[in-house]
Amino acid sequence: MSVGILTDLTRCIGCEACVSACREINNLPASKPGSQLTSTTWTAIDRKGGINIRRQCMHCLDPTCVSVCPVGALEKTEQGPVIYHEDRCMGCRYCIMACPFEVPKYEWDSVLPKVQKCIMCYDNRVRKGEQPACTSVCPAGATIFGERDELLDVAKHRIQENPGLYFDHIYGIHEAGGTSVLYLSDVPFEELGFKYMQADLAYPKLTWNVLSHIPNIVSVGGVTMFGIWWIINRRITLDKVRSGELTEEEALGAEPD
Repeated sequence: MSVGILTDLTRCIGCEACVSACREINNLPASKPGSQLTSTTWTAIDRKGGINIRRQCMHCLDPTCVSVCPVGALEKTEQGPVIYHEDRCMGCRYCIMACPFEVPKYEWDSVLPKVQKCIMCYDNRVRKGEQPACTSVCPAGATIFGERDELLDVAKHRIQENPGLYFDHIYGIHEAGGTSVLYLSDVPFEELGFKYMQADLAYPKLTWNVLSHIPNIVSVGGVTMFGIWWIINRRITLDKVRSGELTEEEALGAEPD
């Protein structure tokens, strides 16, 4: 069974109950409401043209972040959620650079930074047979949880029953090879800032082009040395971010000294 989330943007009222529930269950610090995902905001409400747009990890069916991670810190579970093992992470940030949806975020202000993103409440709820906190609190039924195939049936039925209301596409059905998080909208998704994804492109297969340029990355020794190199470099970069020499955006793409 592969589970997922369907968000119907025509029903979202922008109350941010999902944002608050996510913060509470994941012990994320309170901060100003915002439209962007950050290391402390795993679900956010973006607003464009009067439409409330819930943003979160897409939990790809064949996730690029998982395929590019050299130490298995990210894992695609059998149930569907893509989870993160912080004890394995060496801070290389390949997942951040590889994600076609630009979801994973880095803790630049932490002494021991981790990658942060939505894990669909896998440990706390989904693995126990419960729904994620975000979908359980939505007062408008704008975001619902269930088996992915059943959610696709629900989405198709809504489009068929209300052809004048919905834009005739389910975002996530094919994008980036398919995702566990699906969307319905009454306007084209490109107008809402959703990324165009080539449906027939197998993104994880492309990640070998990155890994193949790293000598010995497939060997245990190579991974170990590469990990040490990244840990040292990320600490140098973090110091530069704290001192103001680099912005977070510049640091993300910074080359080693």
